[in-house]
Amino acid sequence: MSKFNPYEHLKISLNADGSLTRFIKLPTSPATGDSGLIPGQAVVSKDFILNAEKKTWMRIYRPTKLPSNDNSIARLPIIIFFHCGGWIQMSIADTIIHENSNRISNEVPALVVAVEFRLAPESRLPAQYEDAIDSIFWIQKQALNANGEQWLREYGDFSRCYLYGVSCGANIAFNVALRMLDHKLEPLTIAGIILNQPFFGGKNRTKSELKLATDQYFPLPVQDLLWELALPRGTDRDHRFCNPFIDGPIKEKIKHLGRCLVIGFGGDPLIDRQQNFVQMLVQQGVLVEARFDDFGFHGIHLIDTRRASAIFNFIKEFV
Repeated sequence: MSKFNPYEHLKISLNADGSLTRFIKLPTSPATGDSGLIPGQAVVSKDFILNAEKKTWMRIYRPTKLPSNDNSIARLPIIIFFHCGGWIQMSIADTIIHENSNRISNEVPALVVAVEFRLAPESRLPAQYEDAIDSIFWIQKQALNANGEQWLREYGDFSRCYLYGVSCGANIAFNVALRMLDHKLEPLTIAGIILNQPFFGGKNRTKSELKLATDQYFPLPVQDLLWELALPRGTDRDHRFCNPFIDGPIKEKIKHLGRCLVIGFGGDPLIDRQQNFVQMLVQQGVLVEARFDDFGFHGIHLIDTRRASAIFNFIKEFV
């Protein structure tokens, strides 16, 4: 792989000031607003500023057909969503991510709060964790405020909040869940975390990483570059943000995590790390549901609607 260029694979270039030029511009979709853009649509959405200075924001999704219970509206779980993109790209406004959030909200059903966190390398870890924590405290503030966000207060069940992330977003969900153990969140309760194809790494290669080093979608040099761009300067892939198996204090905290759903695919170079991660959770006494498919690849849910539907069903059963 000596001639392989991960920058070309990712369609990016590194600028002299340490920022990236991103050559891929994906189609984007706006929020619908309270009433929706199209009559009869299944989900409506609206945007909120999280931190103007950091340029972070959120998009909240609500199904239009609300489940009922004894002639009253049943409250919906709140799923706080962190998107994929290898730390360096993608947005919750990208149509492919937006439609994914629509489907989760409709099919679970749930209120989905998608978080637009800062990207690396312009903002390196732990900036993404900090943005995620900001979003959780923002939701807590709405719960405590009689004039808080209407959809959350009228339709959301604050005792059933779930952190859901895909790839790097799953890394965010895991690390943030650990950090939130140090905070009082009442009346919020983080009832579980959902880790879809979690992105972890380490200096020592796993068998699946070596076997799938030239993977078409997520080759090893690309993974290495993403960590190089995202981790704090001067650190390596055995930093605790990347490798959860290294840090002893993290393992002590893991014991206090709630329920956890981990989803993975056999053709993902990360599959060995994901399965070892599940084993570590079990050893620490965490209640884990592991859903591993022998087939599939990293990011398959974005292009395979059948696999995406299976994932939504896993989430529906979990929440």
